[in-house]
Amino acid sequence: MNDEPIYVTKTFLPPLEEYEQYLAQIWDNVQLTNSGPLHEQFEKEVSNYLHLDAPLKFVTNGTLALQVALRALNITGGEIITTPFSYVATTSSILWEHCTPVFVDIDETTLNIDPAKIEAAITEATKAIMAVHVFGNPCDVEAIQTIADKHNLKVIYDAAHAFSIQYKGKSILEYGDISTLSFHATKLFHTIEGGAIIAPDKAVAAKVDLIRRFGHYGDDHIMLGINAKASEFQAAMGLVNLRYADEIIQRRKAVSELYDSRLKGVVQRPVTPADATYNFAYYPIILKNTAELENVTKALGRHGIFPRRYFYPSLNTLPYVEAGKPQPVSESIASRILCLPLYDSLSEEEVNKIGEIVATCVK
Repeated sequence: MNDEPIYVTKTFLPPLEEYEQYLAQIWDNVQLTNSGPLHEQFEKEVSNYLHLDAPLKFVTNGTLALQVALRALNITGGEIITTPFSYVATTSSILWEHCTPVFVDIDETTLNIDPAKIEAAITEATKAIMAVHVFGNPCDVEAIQTIADKHNLKVIYDAAHAFSIQYKGKSILEYGDISTLSFHATKLFHTIEGGAIIAPDKAVAAKVDLIRRFGHYGDDHIMLGINAKASEFQAAMGLVNLRYADEIIQRRKAVSELYDSRLKGVVQRPVTPADATYNFAYYPIILKNTAELENVTKALGRHGIFPRRYFYPSLNTLPYVEAGKPQPVSESIASRILCLPLYDSLSEEEVNKIGEIVATCVK
């Protein structure tokens, strides 16, 4: 092992000369944003890579993607059922759009929202369900859609972790009314900052496109919008990185399998649903309690290894969220889950060392 710190993730950067080739095109076109040629090329190539029939709309970041999704579905108030186990952006987007998050506890094996608990949370004020494919594991999309249809609710999937995931032979991004992606630099596929919105309904997709460009086309001002347009520089990074996406996923798979060989039977791991592919975006382990988590974290830290508590705290405990019912499963998992370092350039020696430290602490 070298002496450099090992963090939970490390951004993939492509060969500089490949990015510079796209920069030369930007200099030639003198168009930096406003749906330039690289932006259009990016949407097309990523859609093809993900095998999407629905249109993909490239936006500035994954949080704005969620906010625009709510607006495109005419949800500007009321209650939205969501998971307490996610990154804070899921809840923040709901609050930012003047809606009220209503938390429903998670399944303790998949860590996704538990469909069996959703109906009890539905009221006359409920407008939608915003679920998260946590760590890239698909939600129970059939059960959620059945509930949504019964109660006339919209379904939004925060698929920030679910790049390239297929479920029953179909992209997970084409379930529900809208799915959103994040292309943040910490993701396995990134555009520095960025995100995307996928809406199977063409009318909704057209509305997304309008909202992300201030709500107007040319001089025709049609509706309230916002600036969620991605730049040509983001598109350029995405186009280069897309060339390496398969290779990155395969390398992360190899790292994950090496972890498995060291930690199988030692720590608890989330369960990936049947009929789903996996993209190896994260390597979460679930420890017995907070004390064991802190012991593992300190032991790794002494060797310059820094895991991350994804996701902590349980979002129903945020100080600016109205206190609701306790979410015991989410609160328990959030108090003892840890994501180990996982990225394409992590060496076998480093993975073995991390696995050895974790196993020693747990035993």
